Amino acid sequence: MKIRKAVFPVAGLGTRVLPATKAMPKEMLTIVDKPLIQYVVDEAREAGIEHFVFVTGRNKGVIEDHFDRMFELDTTLAARGKKTEQDILAASQPEAGAMSFTRQQAPLGLGHAVWCARDIVGNEPFAVVLPDELVLNTPGCLKQMIEAAARLGEKSNLIAVEAVPDHLTHQYGICGVGKRDGKIFEVDGMVEKPPKGTAPSNLSITGRYILQPEIFKILETQERGAGGEIQLTDAMIGLAKAQKFYGVEFEGERHDCGSKPGFLRANIAFGLKRPELRDGLIAEMKAYLGK
Repeated sequence: MKIRKAVFPVAGLGTRVLPATKAMPKEMLTIVDKPLIQYVVDEAREAGIEHFVFVTGRNKGVIEDHFDRMFELDTTLAARGKKTEQDILAASQPEAGAMSFTRQQAPLGLGHAVWCARDIVGNEPFAVVLPDELVLNTPGCLKQMIEAAARLGEKSNLIAVEAVPDHLTHQYGICGVGKRDGKIFEVDGMVEKPPKGTAPSNLSITGRYILQPEIFKILETQERGAGGEIQLTDAMIGLAKAQKFYGVEFEGERHDCGSKPGFLRANIAFGLKRPELRDGLIAEMKAYLGK
């Protein structure tokens, strides 16, 4: 099962981190020195993704600009002999034609955002990557999923899952656990935010998916669910009646960068993983905490 395309839903308003996102997309908030969107694109590129599909909204044009060349900047860096900075920019520059952008004109939910990419994705399996969820690990979460998909049947769907405390399962989409093979298991049912004490497991559905194109037909007529939005989980429940779903317990630390505490935690975690920053960051933290 070849996965060539990934969909990035980036039309959200980022209300959990206001006022930072009043005029700037939350996907452009920086973790250390890179915007969130760059991290997930790098993760997808590492996994072998060839085409990057962004579902955008109003005031999101800066995301498209980020992945374009800035000739004035390139010329200035070259004139000043800043080869290191030029190399950094070149490393994040996508190939011509490798990125597509489409609009989600109304905030109708994740399922609707994925449906907006239907014509660009076409009739082939694809990945969905939520930009405000980062996974700190090598190899990345999506690469782990694509490697798992290679062991499964052609019409298989995969979701990345993570264990959460039992008393918090009502805050997440939760999947049931069927036949298991190591870190991969057959999904035995899915439920969005089950009432306390009713969750089929403690494995939550996180922001990485590999889906078959038949999901688009279901999303086309999907009724609104939780929050009055078209929920991707509801469509997956419908698709699971005809196709297999598998859960992948990925390796790595998941960081919810759409919340203020998660955003701050991610900056520290990713900073500590940078050899050139680690010692200085630890020293600054000790000095601050020692006050």
